[in-house]
Amino acid sequence: MNRQLDVLGTAAVECGQEPLEGNYFVAAYPPFSCWNRPDVASLRRVLNKPGDSSNKLGIYVHIPFCVERCAYCYYMSHDDKGGEIRPYLDAMIDELSMYARMPALTGRTPDFVYFGGGTPSMLSIPRIERLIRGLRSSLPWTESSEVTFECAPKSVTVEKMRLLRALGVTRLSLGVQQLDDRILKLNGRVHLTEDVLRAYQIIRNAGFDVVNVDLIVGLVGETEQTFDRSLSRVIDMAPDSVTLYQLEIPRNTKLAHQLREQTLSDPIPSWPTKNARLTAAFEQLARVGYHQQSAYTMVRDPQKHRFQYMGEQYRGADLIGIGASSFGYVDGVHYQNAGRLNEYMNRINDDDLRFPPYLDPVFVREFSRL
Repeated sequence: MNRQLDVLGTAAVECGQEPLEGNYFVAAYPPFSCWNRPDVASLRRVLNKPGDSSNKLGIYVHIPFCVERCAYCYYMSHDDKGGEIRPYLDAMIDELSMYARMPALTGRTPDFVYFGGGTPSMLSIPRIERLIRGLRSSLPWTESSEVTFECAPKSVTVEKMRLLRALGVTRLSLGVQQLDDRILKLNGRVHLTEDVLRAYQIIRNAGFDVVNVDLIVGLVGETEQTFDRSLSRVIDMAPDSVTLYQLEIPRNTKLAHQLREQTLSDPIPSWPTKNARLTAAFEQLARVGYHQQSAYTMVRDPQKHRFQYMGEQYRGADLIGIGASSFGYVDGVHYQNAGRLNEYMNRINDDDLRFPPYLDPVFVREFSRL
């Protein structure tokens, strides 16, 4: 069992004096420069002792596949030209099965599950069903569990949404970003406003407990007028939850390359402008009955429209991250899986379960400088 674990993570860090609050930011604290190979032994140690059954448990499932990468996207994402999706899904099912046999998870039921990406909704119906049923065979979640599934508008179909609801998904998150076709095209989104409106109606008809809409403030070409119109249209849609992010431009994005090459045809709003628009958006949502749930999220009913995936991690919940590059946290130890797709799958299937370092030293140094 211990040797199987060596396959999964490529870095870990133990924080003996770390407070229980704030564990959601596993990618920023502790900083990557603190992560190291020897601390993976700490992960094995905490997994091999009985877990705290009173503590919340979550699962993060990373689906790193997209039809096309957005200009601002810095997440790991692939297409399926090499036929990688099916073996990747099988690897995640195997990975969770390994975790489920660990003493730390014995007798525990996931309180929350999050399918993120990438674009989870680009999976076909048979693959969605195979993945969810495979994961539930190892760590079944109950009707009381919060299960979130991220969707992109163009990949939403009636059949997929019915299947997700039948398989226990309770919270559907739709990546809208803005409702202005010109802004969407400038930023590399593959959907248009009409795709959002169609997808949203299908999602609503499927009967999910909570429907969240994501918006981004400060996209290329955005003006105060285009953002205000987008927000007004979202308010008219009346989602249960609205999550707002400010545009960030990490160095590995297409947008960062365009800035370096000075090839952008439209401006990007400044940080003060983005901050002002974000503040105004929160105020507008509050005026129409939304309540602030976090630094990013406004909800209609704080009791009914909870987001356990975020809230319980703030309170120190354990999180099992599965899939390439995913992060996890167990009893004071943060960890991250191998970041490259083939490397991750090879480790899952490798009988020689060796113990290579989690992070490329260059990668660590780059993050140290940010």
